[in-house]
Amino acid sequence: MKQILVVDDEETVRSSLALLLKSQFNVVTAPDGETALNVFTEKAPDLVLLDVMMPKVDGIETLRRLKAKAPGLPVIMLTAANSVRTAVEAMKLGASDYLSKPFDVEDLSSTIIKTLEEQAAEKVVPSAKLPSSKRALRGGSGKTEVVGDSEAVRELLYRVEQVASRDSTVLITGESGVGKELIAKRIHELSPRAAGPFVPINCAAIPESLIESELFGHERGAFTSAIEERAGHFELADSGTLFLDEIGELSLSVQVKMLRFLQEQEFFRVGSSKSRRVNVRVVAATNRKLEDLVREKKFRQDLYYRIHVVNLEVPPLRERYEDIPILVQHFLKSFREAYGEREISFSDEVWTTFREYPWPGNIRELENVIESILALAPEGHITEEHIPARLLNAEITEPVQFRILDKGLNFEEAERQFESEIILKALRKTDFVQTRAADLLGISRRILKYKMDKLGITDELERQKVVEAE
Repeated sequence: MKQILVVDDEETVRSSLALLLKSQFNVVTAPDGETALNVFTEKAPDLVLLDVMMPKVDGIETLRRLKAKAPGLPVIMLTAANSVRTAVEAMKLGASDYLSKPFDVEDLSSTIIKTLEEQAAEKVVPSAKLPSSKRALRGGSGKTEVVGDSEAVRELLYRVEQVASRDSTVLITGESGVGKELIAKRIHELSPRAAGPFVPINCAAIPESLIESELFGHERGAFTSAIEERAGHFELADSGTLFLDEIGELSLSVQVKMLRFLQEQEFFRVGSSKSRRVNVRVVAATNRKLEDLVREKKFRQDLYYRIHVVNLEVPPLRERYEDIPILVQHFLKSFREAYGEREISFSDEVWTTFREYPWPGNIRELENVIESILALAPEGHITEEHIPARLLNAEITEPVQFRILDKGLNFEEAERQFESEIILKALRKTDFVQTRAADLLGISRRILKYKMDKLGITDELERQKVVEAE
């Protein structure tokens, strides 16, 4: 059970929080900052709830000292209505979140659980020793680890390093579960803003009626439940980076205000006529095709061009199969504390299944599969009976390089299939614009058209359109 340290000078607050949280966590308390620092050294809690206004050593100074001792320690600030600005300062010093008093019990519990989950996901795990001698890549001096040794990952990290030093708005695209937030954090950590806060918000997870308030903040009395002023994510990210995940889910009305901020670097809180200015870099992400949303009038074209200054596409796991052993070892190490120090090995059949499975949930699905195996497998040697049935029953489309090596596919046919696959992939990646696909492949449009006709790709595209129409 995780341990929470509650630091507040009011005894009623400490006892109330201990009572509320004891069913889910082990709770220790401290009445002031000095005591809190001693308790932290003795108990090493997993998370701290820290009041801002305290005698002796106040919350901000306590936070600074805690972060000096344990930079990765999650700290949630507890603030009064008149200390929102102080809470913003705390976020810049590394606080994970803040809650205003009086707080809702469900909000408190969910914030603690979410913060602990995020902290667990961000743990840096040493690179695994693999038979292939490949190691997880980790660029620069930042703490976020992007795991992989494939050409796709190397190219992506190279582009991340290029774009990080500039202040351009970045749009990260890719399927769900590929690690878009990790890439956003990597950009932040390599940028001149690394000392500032990295503030993420999932636009799809917040009801439309609340998203404007979450982004821009609100004044007291702005709406029925606004009993106090609240800083939005733009203010919390001042001098740092704001990560807008699933930006395609924003309503058109919020998109207008987002566009104004990107153009002017200023915004209005809900219920306020006073403009506010902050210095924030925006990194956005989506698993949807924004071009389609623009055509459907669901996403503003001018906003699309504003956030599409630099586009980084994170490849799906099925296109970087050589990274699977590295990722598996990475997850085994990250779960070692929770599931014991036993040695884990996999049969050849399991590795073949891992290689051939299409991984629709990408890296997140692989992580869940590894945790499932550790939780349910009684032994250290993992065979097919220990892995989820869906992996064994999935419809497999092997990469052509495996079909020729493992199943004796005729070389000429393999060459034809390889050309077809790579041309179709380039066409899909460029929305079937042949000129762009040819540029991507490094050939002329005339040669591309010749190969498409020769391989029957034009007919294949027409058949796909008929199937989609049906």
